[in-house]
Amino acid sequence: MAEQEPHLRRSLSLPLLTLYGLGTTIGAGIFALIGKVAGNAGVFAPVSFLVASLLAAFSALSFAELSARFPRAAGEAVYVREGLQSHRLALAVGLLVALSGTVSAAAIVNGAVGYVHDFVGLPGVAIIVGIVLVLGLTAAWGIRESVTLASLFTVIEIGGVLLVIWAGWRAAGHAPGILPPTPTFDVGIGAGILAGAVLAFYAFLGFEDMVNVAEEVKDVRRTLPLAILLTMAVTALLYVLLSMAAVRAVPPAELAASAAPMTLVFQRGTGWSGEAISLIAIFAILNGALIQMIMASRVLYGLSAQGQLPALLGMVNPRTRTPLPATVLVIGAVLALALLLPIEPLARTTSLLVLTVFSLVNLSLWRLKRREQGLGRPGMVPRWVPAVGVFVSVAFIVLEALRLWQS
Repeated sequence: MAEQEPHLRRSLSLPLLTLYGLGTTIGAGIFALIGKVAGNAGVFAPVSFLVASLLAAFSALSFAELSARFPRAAGEAVYVREGLQSHRLALAVGLLVALSGTVSAAAIVNGAVGYVHDFVGLPGVAIIVGIVLVLGLTAAWGIRESVTLASLFTVIEIGGVLLVIWAGWRAAGHAPGILPPTPTFDVGIGAGILAGAVLAFYAFLGFEDMVNVAEEVKDVRRTLPLAILLTMAVTALLYVLLSMAAVRAVPPAELAASAAPMTLVFQRGTGWSGEAISLIAIFAILNGALIQMIMASRVLYGLSAQGQLPALLGMVNPRTRTPLPATVLVIGAVLALALLLPIEPLARTTSLLVLTVFSLVNLSLWRLKRREQGLGRPGMVPRWVPAVGVFVSVAFIVLEALRLWQS
């Protein structure tokens, strides 16, 4: 009977999976973060993004190796169970990941209301309900169909980023008077770069969601690690180019003061209306929410398949080949959170949850490598990589906790 039960369909190739990863990493956050990073680092904002990409790379490498070792849904829970040998902690991590995806999707939907309201004159509650239901039905439709749609949104999103990069360099060429002089590096500049890197780090979160569709990936042990590394490399390149164009086109202080810095760069470079960038921001927002809902449902499915949650959540619909009960639960939770809570506490909670998971996943790989020392088992990365990943993640947890306490 078990052999006759429907399973998730392996239909994700390397291009689709990489676009899936880019869609959740290059999210709506960069549309606001670029100004805040420039406010701290000034014309050195590109260096902040480069430093942030290096800090995030340690965890990305850990996830890449673990995804090849244990290509399962609810990946983080599996990694912690294998590395730290604790079923209870693994369940807690899995629930944290599902919760972070649900909370993140709710925060993203909340953030979409203002943009959508500019184009559709409906009450905020109606917009939230409409977005959640449409995205939820898309997630339930089928993994290939939903990821294909997410990939289309990602292409539009990346096109918007490239458009702003082009506009920024165009503005620099036509308005040399606003180009800042090349400053001399000193301790104050170094502190600004570090402060900017702390903010920019959050623009790289999202690649970790890819491991939770592992059971729907073709040739998963090769494809998934490569897709994670490609996602990080492309994201870093786009962010550095974007920040270079932004600080050349608009003075950093003006960028920091703008509520829509990317729209400002686009307008400064082209003289056109910023509505196109606002429309692209909507696609970025919807894309991020869709991917988070897919991810959260797969985590619940994976935990159920491992016997850690009720069997109902592990049921796969024979027609759609998606975990419909888990998806319905996620839709309801996202809708409730989006309607009941404002965006700021949702976003901050997401950051703390993700960083906690990062710490435990890096620690799990470090423990695995320590136990395997001397056994001659090959690995993608040396043991010091997850050790640095633990340190970076814990440092960001402390910084985030201090920020919460001060506010």
